[in-house]
Amino acid sequence: MKVKVSRKAHFNAAHRLYRKDWTHEKNDEIFGKCNNPNFHGHNYELIVSVTGEIDKETGYVIDMKVLKDIIKDEVEDAFDHKNLNLEVSEFKNLNPTAENIVVVIYNKIRPKLDSKLDLEITLFETPRNFVSYTGA
Repeated sequence: MKVKVSRKAHFNAAHRLYRKDWTHEKNDEIFGKCNNPNFHGHNYELIVSVTGEIDKETGYVIDMKVLKDIIKDEVEDAFDHKNLNLEVSEFKNLNPTAENIVVVIYNKIRPKLDSKLDLEITLFETPRNFVSYTGA
């Protein structure tokens, strides 16, 4: 029997959506206000879900304290109150769209989990705009 357990977290970060190889006009046309050269911020909400068999000894799929610590180390400490474009190495040459951020988060958390556990990351950029990634 497989069960999915989830933990919510959040971080606040600034970013700018643009491509260095495009003109300012093309960046404005594609990214609009999100291309602000002075950046803009979001209060990101994150849901990290882990699916797996319930351990017969502990009754856990994963110890939630362990999951909490992984999220803190890999996401909150790395992204919170940062300018993603300037301060987070993964985005030096990667446009920090919600789609790219969710994949980066997945790739940071996945190696910290047992390989027999499935992982899904859902990232809310706003209360109405969100993306999910399962590694597929």
